[in-house]
Order: sequence, then structure tokens, then C-alpha cells
Amino acid sequence: MIQADLNIILPEILLSVYAMLALLLAVYTGKDRLAAMLTWVTALVLVLIAAWIGLSGAGDNLAFDGMYHDDAFARFAKVVILLGGAAVLVMSQDYLSRRGLLRFEYPVLVVLATVGMMVMVSAADLMTLYMGLELQSLSLYVVAALRRDSVKSTEAGMKYFVLGALSSGLLLYGASLVYGFAGTTQFTGIIQAASDGHASLGLLFGLVFVISGLSFKISAVPFHMWTPDVYEGSPTPVTAFFATAPKMAAMGLFARVLHDAFGGVTADWQQIISLLAVLSMFVGAVAAIGQTNIKRLMAYSSIAHMGYAMMGLAAGTAFGVQALLIYMAIYVTMNVGTFAFIMSMEKDGQPVTDIKALNMYAKREPGKALAVLVLMFSLAGVPPMVGFFGKFYVLKAAYEAGLIWLAVLGVVASVIGAFYYIRIVYYMYFGEEGEALDKNRSPILWGFLMASAAAMLVGVVNLFGIESVAAAAAATLVN
Repeated sequence: MIQADLNIILPEILLSVYAMLALLLAVYTGKDRLAAMLTWVTALVLVLIAAWIGLSGAGDNLAFDGMYHDDAFARFAKVVILLGGAAVLVMSQDYLSRRGLLRFEYPVLVVLATVGMMVMVSAADLMTLYMGLELQSLSLYVVAALRRDSVKSTEAGMKYFVLGALSSGLLLYGASLVYGFAGTTQFTGIIQAASDGHASLGLLFGLVFVISGLSFKISAVPFHMWTPDVYEGSPTPVTAFFATAPKMAAMGLFARVLHDAFGGVTADWQQIISLLAVLSMFVGAVAAIGQTNIKRLMAYSSIAHMGYAMMGLAAGTAFGVQALLIYMAIYVTMNVGTFAFIMSMEKDGQPVTDIKALNMYAKREPGKALAVLVLMFSLAGVPPMVGFFGKFYVLKAAYEAGLIWLAVLGVVASVIGAFYYIRIVYYMYFGEEGEALDKNRSPILWGFLMASAAAMLVGVVNLFGIESVAAAAAATLVN
């Protein structure tokens, strides 16, 4: 029995052992001297684990007496998380090395955070959920403050830590209420206590606190206050990591908790999730309009996009979960390309984040400007970019679930949000001539930018086949 359980969590075990061995190797062989090589090797390890999970994973398996759930839903999320983490590591290496920020602990912490995320999406028990969540969070608190000589980076780490601790407290309080009224921490037991549309008042209070704690992790309004400052203050590669893999993990965990533990009282949480979705979409769209710092702009963009993704979650159906998974996979891909471009924005070797620095950028770098245009249009949901189909799926899920008002508000928020994406394109093609940015010659950043932009165009054909995979994954979660 133990052997079978260990086989189910073997990818997580191997990654954890790798992180500990990498830590020992770096400590005993000169620390930061091996950081560059360690970053590349770590990215390769993450890709190999993703391929292993995607190609060999099968079935619906429970481990450790029902505390850990390995199914198609978890495997879909894990592949996106691992590939997102690997992409950010590869992009980070040159950027951090040139600024003297690349330390051996960076890839190690990314691996540990990734292990936490993998546990999160497979959690079938409140204790497993909390273990995965805290492993991810504690690692991210440290990398947020990676630039030790920067006040902004230190402030970002501190804000993230304090507000993250608050969210953990809310989550734990909610979990204790759920345990008290359900008599168990396992999702299978909780769903029996909250079935047939009936749940005790205490259990619903617990659910509200759990939703509040998880909303912090996805930056949903009104639990979004940490996001702009942390995105701005963290080193850009760290911000890129925050905007990709952890968002997929938190959304996966959100869907897991709501459907596996509270799937019997969908009507009770549907209205809460719908409200969070509306607030996130509109606050993200409106607040981003006044931003001139591209990292803060992407923070508000992230808040809005989590609102769109939550429309799929609010639907409470298998198609809604499918739409959520498709949306998050597209979102991660778009953000990898966008942050590859942001990392390449430099003036005299120093990073630049003011969007006005992009004035007439298309005149100097027409190829990169065109790729950014594609990504911005995709983020805005302009057809025929793949980002449009991501929004179409979640809007359709909300409409089919009878949440027509939510779908209409989603379209309105999307139109408002298009302004700040198109403004970046306007600066690149029609802005006033000013001081030119340096020509960044990093082939890696160029490659990720072009690959991401190409995916937003080529993916229109069949979304790279993720539609059917996401449908199978959703079917295992929503029975």
C-alpha cells in the first residue's frame, strides 16, 4: 500500500530530492559559481517531469488514505505549472546573471515552490491543501526579496509575507470551521456533509473563509492589494514567475476545493465566485488605465484575467472547469511572451519599465513590435488571436450556466480593459519620437517572445489540441 502511494507521488518526491541535492551541491562547491548551470539543469528537470506526467500519467488514483488525488485534472495543471516554471527559469538566467542577482538558491526555491503547487492541485484533504500552499508561499516570499540591496524588492517581499500570512490565517480559520461542522478534513467527507444543496450555517461560514484565503493567492478583488507593489518591486523574472505557474496552481486548487469538497452546494458558492469575478474584472480593467509602469500594469491585468477565469469557475459545470483550464493555459503562454519582452526593455544596460519608453519602438524593432502587438491583442481578447477563444470559452460557460448577467459584464470589462493594451501598441507605432531603448540581443528572450506570439496565431487552428485534454480533465473533477 505504501509502495503504491509513493509511486503516485513519485514526481513530487524526485523534485524534492533534486532540490535538496542541488542545495547541498551548491553549498559545498562554491555557491553562486554554479548558479547559471544549476538554473539550466533545473529547467531541463522540470520539462522532463512535465513530459513524464503528461505522457505516462493515467487513471484516477488516491494516495495516503484519500489525502492525495492524482487524476487527469491534476496532471493537466501540473504540466502547465512545470512548463511555465521551466520557461521562466530559462528566461531568468541571462537577466539575473548580468545584474549580479543570480544566486544558487533561486532555482532551488523555484523547484520547492513548484513542488508545493503540484501538491496543491492534487490536494484531497484540508491538511494536504495547506501543506502545498505553504510550501509554495514560503518559497515565493523569499524570491520576491531576491534583490537584497533594493528597498523596493525588500518591501515587496515584506508585503507579500505579511498579507500572505493574513490569507493563511483566514484559510486556516475557515478550514477549522469546516472540520468542526463536517467532522473530517477529507474532501470526500466534506461533500457528504454538504450535499443535496443543504449545508449547515457553520459549514458555509467556513467555506467563505476558505474562499477568502484562496482569493488572496489568485489576486482576486478585494484581496488583491499586494499584487501591484509585489509585481513592481520584485526582480522582473520573479514577477514573470508570479504571473504564470502560481496562478495556474491557485486556480486549480480553487476548482478542486469547490467541486471536490463543496460540489453539492454549488448554488451557495456560485454567487460569491460571481461577485469576486465581477469585482476583479472591473477593478483590474479600470485601475490599469492610469498605470505607466508596465509591471504594475501587468499586475492589474493579472487581476482582471483572474476575474475572467473565475467566470468559468462560477458556472459550476464540467464545461466551466474545461473553460477555466483552457483559459489558464492560454494565459500562462501569453504572460511568458509578454514578460520576455519586458525583460528585454533596457536603457544603457538598466531595466526600463515606463511604457512611454516604447515610443516609436516599431520603427527600430519592427519584428519584436509586431510580436508584442499580437500578444497585446491576445491579452485584450481581440479575434482572431487565441486569447479571444480563451475569453469566448469562459463567457460561453457562464452563459450556459444561466449567468447571462455575468457574461454581459465580462464583455463590458473586456472592452474597458482593451484600452491599456492598445495604448502600448499606440506608443510603439504612433508615439512621439524619444530616446531609444537599447537593442537587446538575447536570443532566449527573443525566442520566447516570438514563440509565444506565434502560438497566439497558429493556435487558432485547434488550440494545439488542449480542448479535448481539458475536457477530459474537467470530467474527472465534475461528475
